[in-house]
Parts: sequence; C-alpha cells; structure tokens
Amino acid sequence: MSVFSNKSAGRLAGCHPDLQAVMNEAIKTVDFTVLCGHRGEAAQNEAFRRGNSKVRFPNSKHNANPSLAVDIAPYPIDWEDTGRFKALAERVLAIADHMGIELEWGGNWTSLVDMPHYQIREVKGGKENTRS
Repeated sequence: MSVFSNKSAGRLAGCHPDLQAVMNEAIKTVDFTVLCGHRGEAAQNEAFRRGNSKVRFPNSKHNANPSLAVDIAPYPIDWEDTGRFKALAERVLAIADHMGIELEWGGNWTSLVDMPHYQIREVKGGKENTRS
C-alpha cells in the first residue's frame, strides 16, 4: 500500500474534502504524487502564462479555498507515458463514482488536454464549468 509523502499530503490538505477523500482512497491501491492543490494569484497567473491553464486568477477551480481541483501524476513521474496517466484516471474516477463524487478529468478535454488535472464537477449551488 502506498502512502503520500509529506509534500503531497500538504498539497492535498488545501483541497476540498471530497477531493481529499477520493485521493486518500486511491493512494491505497496506486502510487501517485500530488503536484498541486490550491493555487494563489501568482501561481495561477504563471500557469496561464506558460499555457498550462486557460484562465487567469481567480477563475480556476484551483483558486477556490478549499481548492475544487487537484493535479496528480503516477509515481515515478514519466510525462511521456500517457498510458499510466489514463490508468490512474480510470482508478481515481471509479473510486469517485463509487463514493458518489462527480469528478471531471482534464485528460478528457479537447481544448487543453490536462492529464494530471481532476476537478469537482458539482458543488453546492449547482454545476460548475470553469476549467483548470
């Protein structure tokens, strides 16, 4: 059974409790690292500048407090091995579905394929459609 490093656990701590619950269950069966949870203004605008996000602060689900988005990667990280990202997504989305939590995976997007990105699809007050 895998466990989160202190760094990954700290990044996950800034995320919505539903994201924490899914990721804490997923780590029991597949090893992955948490790359990013909550993003402040400087980090979000830098992600936008680099082309890793389509929105500026405060329009990302990463900017909510707690964060409604999390970026994760299979460990050890191999950015070229998209099959491992897809396998991780299948596992994470299956766990979320079993828990009754609606998640959207950025790997399914067409305008900006974002394989590390997961976001809560529905929150109190209805559907949210902001992307990364």
